[in-house]
Amino acid sequence: EKQGIKINERKLSKLLGVPVVKIEANKGTGVTQLLETVVSESTRKSHVKQLIRYGQELEENISIIEQEIRKKLEIPEFYRPKWVALKLLERDKEVVKLVESLKNGKEVLAKVEENREHLERVFGEDVDTAVADARYGFIEGAVRESVQRHSVDRLSLTEKLDEIVLSKAFGIPIFLAVMWLMFTITFEFGMPFVDLIDGFFSFLGENAAGFIASTGAPEWVSSLVSDGIIGGVGSILVFLPNIILLFFLIALLEDSGYLARAAFLMDRVMHRIGLHGKSFIPMLLGFGCNVPAIMATRTLENKKDRILTILINPLMSCSARLPIYVLFTSAFFPQNQGTIIFLLYLIGVVLAIIVGIIFKKIFFKGLSSPFVMELPPYRMPTMTSLAIHTWERSKQFVIRAGTIIFSVMVLIWFLANMPLGVEYASQESLLGQGGTLIAPVLAPLGFGNWQSAVALSFGFVAKEVVIGTFGTLYGTEKAGLIEVLKQHFTPLSAFSFMLVALIYVPCMATIATIKKETGSWKWTGLAVGYSLILAWVVAFVFYQGGLLLGFG
Repeated sequence: EKQGIKINERKLSKLLGVPVVKIEANKGTGVTQLLETVVSESTRKSHVKQLIRYGQELEENISIIEQEIRKKLEIPEFYRPKWVALKLLERDKEVVKLVESLKNGKEVLAKVEENREHLERVFGEDVDTAVADARYGFIEGAVRESVQRHSVDRLSLTEKLDEIVLSKAFGIPIFLAVMWLMFTITFEFGMPFVDLIDGFFSFLGENAAGFIASTGAPEWVSSLVSDGIIGGVGSILVFLPNIILLFFLIALLEDSGYLARAAFLMDRVMHRIGLHGKSFIPMLLGFGCNVPAIMATRTLENKKDRILTILINPLMSCSARLPIYVLFTSAFFPQNQGTIIFLLYLIGVVLAIIVGIIFKKIFFKGLSSPFVMELPPYRMPTMTSLAIHTWERSKQFVIRAGTIIFSVMVLIWFLANMPLGVEYASQESLLGQGGTLIAPVLAPLGFGNWQSAVALSFGFVAKEVVIGTFGTLYGTEKAGLIEVLKQHFTPLSAFSFMLVALIYVPCMATIATIKKETGSWKWTGLAVGYSLILAWVVAFVFYQGGLLLGFG
């Protein structure tokens, strides 16, 4: 109505032969009337007449097949023979399967194919197109009869906003500002809740250790519960408020219609560097989780575009990396948390574009196909929709913490106590020995301690485990962990560590998805290999460059 379109529901109801009720879903207008109509109609016997005339040729052939069905098949009584005849002509899989299962079914299907071939010779096109043309013809007539359009001089709200949001001058800066604001809100509003949860886990760890000791249980049981389970899993769960806030804000942008504009804006950039504009949609999904983001590349028609997008998608910072960023920015950049984390997400996007350019020139030469997408109107999201989206995404984080991460924390605690008799989480433990072997490779990046090597190694299972590993090794939650990290890192080496966490090898679930979607160990190996090399090179250049500039 705001756009000058008026629908006559009474006339449309008469044309369709069923009641028509106008509703406005996000405001709930007309929903009560809709429910009352459903209840009322459910008690009436249906007398739906045939609405669409398919033309003489089609109608004659439908009638021939209908007679065959009536004579030779015993179809369930709730199927109308004429409807079944039409569906068989359209090769509807479910209806064909039904008829095949009946006596004389194959005979009827042979007759249908005979009629179908005749119709295709007459029309010079397939039957599906002829049937669709008739349906669209009816739709066009029904709309003409029941819909009035009046010209509206003023621009709609969507058009007014798009003039600014999609403009060449302001589009990209607005997008970057929106992303920065999203991360700033995530941490400004989330941190008070993080501190509360951190206090709870600290209280829980101390009291659990004291209680277990009072029962006379062995010391290793107390260590397992307080250091391994509560220290490890608790150090990850404290960041749940940030995760929930981030998912809420992404859902807000998605439901409002803005994320579609972001993909449209990035299409210009992506095409200029030879990538597929549509690839940015899975990349955006990667901010939540790389696994569904990689699966979303199935929407890309070209196989080369699909594989290229899969290879660069792990460079998008998923929510599993967020606890690493939050912990390190809390310790070293408390005044600029949102800005630093926004910068890390932006670095991931820029690196993905650079890697995409290189891979395009080496492996995937040729132009990408054009990108066409519908831009929905701006809408005010409902709290119900936002709550559902936020809950569904956050739930996966909690489930991972309660299953995979819990199991890994117990394994890490066990390895930190082996061989028997060594001091817990010491350099002489199996963990310490393994970390000591890897540490020299990381020393030029600014963090040559064995604990960091162990944390990054277990991050291969799931990125959240990096923080859980620190929590288990140091036997403390967020507040204590921050103080410990300050003894092993500087702001320069801390940012270098976050760069490695951003870029290096994808988690196991992502690697498995890459193998499944590409069907190739070659592409999977490339995804793992290039990310490890790129992480080391980028962190090395950053850290050593920072030392040369006097930031050490």
